[in-house]
Formats: sequence, C-alpha cells, structure tokens
Amino acid sequence: MKRTAQESGREGRIVNVSSEGHRFTYREGIRFEKLNDQSGYGNFVAYGQSKLANILHANELARHLKEEEGVEILTANSLHPGAINTNLFRQEGFVNAIVGFLGKFVFRNVQQGAATTCYVALHPQVKGKTGLYFNDSNIAQPSTHAVDTELARKLWDFSLDLINRSSQNS
Repeated sequence: MKRTAQESGREGRIVNVSSEGHRFTYREGIRFEKLNDQSGYGNFVAYGQSKLANILHANELARHLKEEEGVEILTANSLHPGAINTNLFRQEGFVNAIVGFLGKFVFRNVQQGAATTCYVALHPQVKGKTGLYFNDSNIAQPSTHAVDTELARKLWDFSLDLINRSSQNS
C-alpha cells in the first residue's frame, strides 16, 4: 500500500470499523493477561474490548506512519458505522428476536450504515486526517481508553509478540 500510494501520488486510507460499543469494555480496557480466560468473560464487554482494539490499532498505526520517512500519504482512522440492522445477535435467541423486530424501526439499513465508512475512505474533507475516530461522518470523541497512547502501544507490542511467537512455532 505504501508503494502504491507513493508511486501514484494518491493518499492511501486505512479504515478500521469499530463501534460505540468500544465504550463498554473491561475496566482495564484490554485484558492482555486474560484474553482466553473464560471465568470473567462477558459477551458484551468482550465485544467492546474488540472494538476498542480496532480504535487503538488505527491510532497506533497512524503514529507509526507519521514517524516513518516518506509515508505522509497514508492515513489510518477508525469509525462507528451506526447501529445497523444485521444478524449480530444471532447467538442470543431472545435478544435477536427483539432486535430483529425493533431494528426495522430504529436501526440503519446496510446502505446507511456504510455511509460513514465510505466518507472516511473517500471524501476529500478527510484528506490528510489520521488517528481520528468518526461517527455519523464527523470527527467524534472516543472513550478515554481509546485515546490512551500507552494502551495503544501495549496492544501494538502485544500483537507483534503474538505474531512473532506464532511464526516461530510454524
């Protein structure tokens, strides 16, 4: 992507789809020491943790790209697409039934849900903007955990360590 952006002279945009659900995570944000621990697991807070990780990743990637020589034309941002009528709760029978019924009246359809993603990926007003969180096609303020640079670095390093260990074992 770097090479393509440099050769074409066109900005490359990395867009991580997150959720406002990132606000509802574990107290510590990311449970690095308990990622596979089932004893304290909760569906909704685990979902929140995964969406928080999406934002932290985009922010840390933006920081790395800014520091890298000659990579001014790559950006990384995250966004909340809105509450979309999907089958996200398919494993939660009763909840799925309620969401499926009420979703037709309350939630966005898929096309409406794609609007912010398309905006961040394509709109000229987003040119050069990096390390930001968007909601409803506007820059928005994410949670305190989501702007924690130390937490973002820790997640980045933790992820690299997992990748390195995995590649050594294969």
